[in-house]
Amino acid sequence: MTIWTPRYDNLTRPLHTSLVSAFKEAITDGRLPAGTQLLPHRTLAHKLGISVHTVGKAYEELKRLGLIDGHVGRGTYVLSPTLPSRQPYLMERGTNGTIDLSISRPLIDHIHVDRMDAALKDLPIGLDHDTYLACRPNVGLRNHREAGVDWLSRCQLDISPESVIITNGVTHGMAMALSAVTRPGDIVVTESIVHHLIISQCSYLGLRLQGLEFDGEGLDPEAFEIACKNQDVKVYFSVPTVANPMVTMMSEERRRKLVKIARRYDVFIIEDDAWGPLVEDRPLPFMALAPERTIYLTSFTKCTLSGLRTGYLVAPDSLIPAITGRLIAFSWMGTPLVAELASRWIKDGTADELVKWQRQALVERHTIIKEEMAGLSWRGHPNSLHFWLELPEGWDTTTYVNHAYSLGIAIAPTQPFLAPNIRKADAVRIAVAGTQDTKRFRRGLSAIRNLLRRAPEPFMHSL
Repeated sequence: MTIWTPRYDNLTRPLHTSLVSAFKEAITDGRLPAGTQLLPHRTLAHKLGISVHTVGKAYEELKRLGLIDGHVGRGTYVLSPTLPSRQPYLMERGTNGTIDLSISRPLIDHIHVDRMDAALKDLPIGLDHDTYLACRPNVGLRNHREAGVDWLSRCQLDISPESVIITNGVTHGMAMALSAVTRPGDIVVTESIVHHLIISQCSYLGLRLQGLEFDGEGLDPEAFEIACKNQDVKVYFSVPTVANPMVTMMSEERRRKLVKIARRYDVFIIEDDAWGPLVEDRPLPFMALAPERTIYLTSFTKCTLSGLRTGYLVAPDSLIPAITGRLIAFSWMGTPLVAELASRWIKDGTADELVKWQRQALVERHTIIKEEMAGLSWRGHPNSLHFWLELPEGWDTTTYVNHAYSLGIAIAPTQPFLAPNIRKADAVRIAVAGTQDTKRFRRGLSAIRNLLRRAPEPFMHSL
């Protein structure tokens, strides 16, 4: 049987885009049924009289669209257009070939799809009907909170189920925590370069966020003391363990110093530990050092897979009623079915398995980063989902991000991470898992590095 192939006469420029459209149409209308093996890159290029590179770009885009699947040594095959692709390229759909290194998210592979498929298939087995019939307790079902205690022990916390509230992830918990311990006009302090969502949440809640001086470990104790002494600081928001934009790891000694100051001036600490147990050999969390004034937040979205949007908020008993009130007002309760999946994964070891997989995958990515970023000023960690690149003199963030995007690389500028009183920082945040393909990741880093080797030029937008 002759395999359908596009005709050169029907292609328009840019050729790779036209080639993608032709294949999409042929797959959709059945001329290329599921399971059909496509011609090798070189064979199709020779047949059409175009470059192998052009065919490669088209095949790569079709993979990201979930229409074909390539296996080294086995060839490239058509997937069913009516079924969701099992490939870990779905997050890259619609990028038009751009290597998106702007969003900090976990790496994924077939293991994540396989484990979730199995979990969803087995979900009805032994499922308590309260998981989908009950609308209370608002703080979460008892068995889900008990599973949370087990998971939080991996985060170096020894707590009771009564201290745990089920959330729909860290951002959800952050809003409840902030609104429970502050009122409009109150002062929240943090490092001057911080998680972007605390900036927007403080703005929405009418809070005054102040960025303070920091160093390679995080918030400077002297700056914290001065701020607390001169004004009525209500909250210190901290991302102390690598998840912050600059990938700093705060030592236990530094944490203890900050706790001492927080106690002296009666300041609450909101601790964002979004990556949970992913980071090995880390200091004790603030929650373990100052449980009477810390609200601790963690989730599964960064250490396992993004779609498992459930998490835990841990708070002093005295704050549980206030936080529960905000939970009811904002969302009534965390989603029980998702919490059930997380709880089962904790009990059967799947969550630990995926954390271990993520650690190893990130270590491999950071080996590439070290090679490609050699000689540049950057900060990272083997268990980090992103790294921080400082720009050399002459480059500003906006110009560099625009130049990188013109080369097909998307990276995050510093502006979203700057506290309101901070005006400038010439650096960029680069995601480790923006693309799942290792070759594309290395190619993106190589382009980023090479861009810095030449002097910046004024960036001209096309009209």
